[in-house]
Amino acid sequence: MKPAAFTYHRARTTAGAVGLLTELGDDAKVIAGGQSLVAMMNFRLARPEHLVDITHVEGLAGIRRDGDALRLGALATHRAVEKADLGDFAVLSRAMRWVGHLPIRTRGTVGGSIAHADATAEWCLLAVLLDARILAESPSGVREIRAVDFFQGPFTTALEPDELIVEIVFPRPAPRAALTEYADRRGDFALVAAAVDLDTDRVVLGGVAPTPVLVEGAGTAAEIAGALELRDEPGISAHYRRGLVRTLVERAREEASRG
Repeated sequence: MKPAAFTYHRARTTAGAVGLLTELGDDAKVIAGGQSLVAMMNFRLARPEHLVDITHVEGLAGIRRDGDALRLGALATHRAVEKADLGDFAVLSRAMRWVGHLPIRTRGTVGGSIAHADATAEWCLLAVLLDARILAESPSGVREIRAVDFFQGPFTTALEPDELIVEIVFPRPAPRAALTEYADRRGDFALVAAAVDLDTDRVVLGGVAPTPVLVEGAGTAAEIAGALELRDEPGISAHYRRGLVRTLVERAREEASRG
């Protein structure tokens, strides 16, 4: 299928992009790598009247340390993170092997994945696990949103129509954290994903609810799986999904313990 008709706008600066979003309102969508949005448009699941292309906005693709924190520009690609030497944030680099296939990792962006808010997406789980801050710019300035408050429902976030994600900040190192997942085929969307941080005793699950599920002060893998409210769905039973949760939490903990 082909997308519905839309008007294309190319922004050259952050201020220019924010200005366009303010002018166009709810009828506009931001596009960068386009790995998620284009597919949704092709299937007519998204029909924006305007696309604001931020691919050429300078200064949004950086990856840098800031004291204990790690700051990722919204246009940093999955592949750039995968190749970076992130030291005690290496969980982010390692997790990128689960993101689709190489062409997707090369084009797709961190900010795009966060904004898309797929409850099984690796960046969404990692942001919640490590208590990331999403920085969103609007005409009134930059707003900081905690990841745990950012994801509000299926493909729904706390972003306002005139806000643009400019940076994702991970405030503290995570030397003993890991993410793993299961899909029917390598590169497909995960049926279930699990991320753990042994230093904070946190577990975040994807594929079990409309948003990433945070479990703090986590118990055993069996206890975590047993506490979930799951339903049978076409092609996958609640029992099977619960078993995946238990297995993946155990695997992630094993990987995290190896550092």
